[in-house]
Amino acid sequence: MTHWGFDTKDMDRTVRPQDDLYHYANGGWLRRHAIPKEESRWGSFMMLRRQVDEQLHAIVKEMLAKKRSPAGSPEQLVGDFFKSGMDEARREKLGASPLEPLFERIRKSKRREDLADLIAYLHTYGVDVLFYDGIDQDSKRSERYALFLGQGGISLGDRDYYLKDDAESNRIRSAYERHILRLLILAGYDAAEAKRRQSVIMEIETQLARHAMDKVDARDFEKTYHKMSVTQLAKLNPSFDWERFLAKTGAKHAGALIVMQPGFFKGLERMLNRIGLEDWKTYFEWHVLNEHAGLLSTAFVKESFAFYGKVLGGAKTMQPLWRRVLRTVNDALGEEIGKLYVARHFPPEAKVRMRALVNDLFDAYERRIKALDWMTAGTKRKAVKKLRAMHHKIGYPDTWKSYRGLEIRKDDYVGNVLRVTAYESKREARKLGRALDRGEWFMYPQTVNAYNQFGLNDIVFPAAILQPPFFSLEADDAMNYGSIGTVIGHEMTHGFDDQGSKFDVNGNMRTWWTKRDAERFAAKTKLLAKQFDAYTVADGVHVNGKLTLGENVADLGGAAIAYDAYMMHLSNHPEKNVTIEGFTPAERFFLAFSLFEREHSRPESEKLQVLTDPHSPGIFRINGPASNMSEFYEAFGVKKGDKLWRAPKDRAKIW
Repeated sequence: MTHWGFDTKDMDRTVRPQDDLYHYANGGWLRRHAIPKEESRWGSFMMLRRQVDEQLHAIVKEMLAKKRSPAGSPEQLVGDFFKSGMDEARREKLGASPLEPLFERIRKSKRREDLADLIAYLHTYGVDVLFYDGIDQDSKRSERYALFLGQGGISLGDRDYYLKDDAESNRIRSAYERHILRLLILAGYDAAEAKRRQSVIMEIETQLARHAMDKVDARDFEKTYHKMSVTQLAKLNPSFDWERFLAKTGAKHAGALIVMQPGFFKGLERMLNRIGLEDWKTYFEWHVLNEHAGLLSTAFVKESFAFYGKVLGGAKTMQPLWRRVLRTVNDALGEEIGKLYVARHFPPEAKVRMRALVNDLFDAYERRIKALDWMTAGTKRKAVKKLRAMHHKIGYPDTWKSYRGLEIRKDDYVGNVLRVTAYESKREARKLGRALDRGEWFMYPQTVNAYNQFGLNDIVFPAAILQPPFFSLEADDAMNYGSIGTVIGHEMTHGFDDQGSKFDVNGNMRTWWTKRDAERFAAKTKLLAKQFDAYTVADGVHVNGKLTLGENVADLGGAAIAYDAYMMHLSNHPEKNVTIEGFTPAERFFLAFSLFEREHSRPESEKLQVLTDPHSPGIFRINGPASNMSEFYEAFGVKKGDKLWRAPKDRAKIW
């Protein structure tokens, strides 16, 4: 690593940046670093996530070193939870028996009228059979919470795996059918009964998939907002006792509901009338088993990994036990661990520097909005107002969640998971009827990621991402603006992407653009979608330009805004406008930009990402935006005939 924060050995100088910026900046690193056997992907994000896991592991080991901790303390909750997962001998002895209370609850249901109670029970413990239910802000009344109901109930990541006849869907579907059989046999069923149950499970999940909205429409907030009363919902699903379900889940006083996919629930009504109770119970038991298999004895864990880790992700071996257990504990008690993490790994000066960076990006974005040639003046004023109102949360929440009354035992791993899930279900249900909590975070401080919350008009940057290679107090400014600056700009731009632009300054979904603005914006985003549709990964599988549109808009806007902010910073600090190791400030910015999506990916993981994930693969998240940016053309002298050259009429410039 050089003194300015970039290791030039990671480059491949045989590649021209005008042809392939991604490999020019990262080719040397990609050659020297194979994907670890336990990973599906490997690169900047994954390396930092493993580093954070090691930091968390050190914290947990210190907790375990204490002989006694008060009941309910972070040390007791986290320490005993971790011990329960690491106790392989006990897990081996118990097999699938920790799930018996859930199985018994399913088996004792004797009447179709019991379905509402049974599904509510399973949802409370995190087994989201048939459909999804959750509490969030009402998209059109952002100061209030609402109960959302949506499609769900399938075990594969997308409905197309059940319905399409292409090679990849057939590969995944066949492997999933084998996975069902193997897991059922491990659970004690003979081959014939396992095969019968497999047929029932596949038939129900395929029907659910058939009624589901496709993934492109499902990310459209306007297409998934349908407000209904309980009475209206009951007319949509007269065969299901919604009042009973809501009462059992703590949502009795939900008031109006947001039904995200009414067509799915119409299809579900037909299924409820056709499918017998015993088949539903078979399906429910499968979901309990499949969703908890990774918490059971070795045979179950290995089978779960064989499908979800190997077939879907391409990983060769499981991660070590401590990482798997730590992930479960962290998901359950993230803010308890987070308090300790930020105290040790997030210096106050990092927050100060980040705020300065964020402020620079806000200034740059405002200038860009005011200079747009496609947006009308009135809409520009509203966009600037929304930008100025955008809150930025950095590092960790001001108020930490309480886990008071939660029981965690050192000899009950599955029970701990179930109790935490039920505890959080009650916490969520209590939101209904309460004032909106604007301070709530939806990621833990130790998460290597960031997000934009449309309803709160928030951008959020957890402490864990504010480390090298994304951010460093010692690095050259080009590195910080090019890497974490792009992440900041990315999240800001989400507030104005194809979906975020539907929300106003107060986080309400409403039309605040003129028809002319909307038409011009749609034309520009269509150009970007067409560009990404042309990209392919393993086995010729195409990127979906519409599915990835929001992230691609944010990548392009984020890089452009971060570049502007960096140039503004240099104009205020001319002494920093120097060449380092032969690289101009602009070139260093794009090297840093290329670093933030550096990664290897196994073919299985690439295909899974393209078919289910709204994020494009790393190479396209670098070369794609760069090929649209005049700043990149100027920095590296890109000319017609170079591979990243795009004719001016074909370049997408949105924000």
